[in-house]
Amino acid sequence: MQLYNTLRRKKEPFEPRVPGKVSMYVCGITAYDLCHIGHARSAVVFDILVRYLRSTGLEVTFIRNFTDVDDKIINRANERGVSSQEIAEKYIKTFHEDMDKLNVLRADIEPKCTEHIPEMLTLTGELIAKDRAYKTLSGDVYFRVRAFEPYGKLSGRDIDDLRAGARITPGEAKEDPLDFALWKSAKPNEPFWESPWGKGRPGWHLECSAMAAKYVDLPLDIHGGGQDLIFPHHENEIAQTEAATDGELARFWVHNGFVQINQEKMSKSLGNFFTISDILDKFMPEVLRFFLLGQHYRSPLDFSFESLEEAEKGLRRIYAAMGQMREALQKDKWSKAALPTEIIDELSTAEKAWDEAMTDDLNTAAALGHVFTAVRLAGRVMDDKAMRKSEGARDFWQRVLDDLARWSQVFGVFYSQPQEFVDELRACRARRKGIDTAKVVALLTQRQEARAGKDFARSDAIRDELAAMGAEVKDTPQGQTWDVS
Repeated sequence: MQLYNTLRRKKEPFEPRVPGKVSMYVCGITAYDLCHIGHARSAVVFDILVRYLRSTGLEVTFIRNFTDVDDKIINRANERGVSSQEIAEKYIKTFHEDMDKLNVLRADIEPKCTEHIPEMLTLTGELIAKDRAYKTLSGDVYFRVRAFEPYGKLSGRDIDDLRAGARITPGEAKEDPLDFALWKSAKPNEPFWESPWGKGRPGWHLECSAMAAKYVDLPLDIHGGGQDLIFPHHENEIAQTEAATDGELARFWVHNGFVQINQEKMSKSLGNFFTISDILDKFMPEVLRFFLLGQHYRSPLDFSFESLEEAEKGLRRIYAAMGQMREALQKDKWSKAALPTEIIDELSTAEKAWDEAMTDDLNTAAALGHVFTAVRLAGRVMDDKAMRKSEGARDFWQRVLDDLARWSQVFGVFYSQPQEFVDELRACRARRKGIDTAKVVALLTQRQEARAGKDFARSDAIRDELAAMGAEVKDTPQGQTWDVS
């Protein structure tokens, strides 16, 4: 497998440090607000990476932390008159609820900052002992950036250029504007812990270094997060860890691209964001996840509700094909005939191409194209009167269904029963259009009674009433059904 390594700015062959085992750490949320679609993208990207690595037989230890003490959390707690812990616990809970809906697997280890204060104090003490960090009179502890010569190697930033633009905030006692806080002295109305340097709390960057080293042997095989974390967060993680240990923090640095609206990064600070719950009020979670697969993880992703509707159509097409194939396979009698070799060869090519796309830097967008190729080939067989009755068709459809099941385990989509998907999708689309589904069901019952009584004028009138509501009625051999027109 080739993975793009931000550290060396190129794709490199990925092999775990310990054969058969992968250690992977991804920076999680700062728990002070609801998650938006940018958080969803990062979570889904690394969920797929974990799933794919495991599908190849590798044993993955996946760590994703929660920052549960931070300036933003403290400010939110003070605004609401509650504790920082209460704020953090609330939004960690909503994170899990959102990610469960998106079929994002829980990490194997989900450490919280406040549960690892001793590890952070130890790391800070080691850096002070090595003269890589220093305490100020106020009780703050800072890392000496210039004492770590490779600083800037991840982000590609020049330390002198950074120095020119850096400023010291009034009240800080840094030796150098570039130095960053490892420990912050206690301030009024803030949570604090005892330390050798006085009461205080850890700096943001410190937690990930301490927690990663606690749970796995360094270097990590993969350290991940959004592109916005490359500098300063991940750069500072490297500096403090490698200055303390004289070893490497991570072998591969993997970063997902931003979600954009009108080509501008989506973020809370810009106010141009949609929370996951905003989106799931209108669209199925599976549709959102499917949409996130449709662009390479390192590329910017332009979000719009129109794009979600297109993703919805694509997912519906896959489910429709699954339903048709499963129904066709219920037949008892098949003619003894094989399919044309070229169709089987095309499927073999699509299967191989799917694997190649995933090994080429987790290219889900290309892999998804090969899923649609398999679905299209199944449709070709279905549409051919001669082929669809043959044992060759039976075996072909089963093979495609097996492929879809295997790909589903990695993608985390098209895992439901087709009819369940159709029913949920219809309800979701009805909700978007303001259609009262309970009223639709009641009218359909009345229409069925009218048809049974051969009151076709009444039946047609109800059909027209439903059409005016946006509900299209279809009469099938199995009975009447409806969809959003």
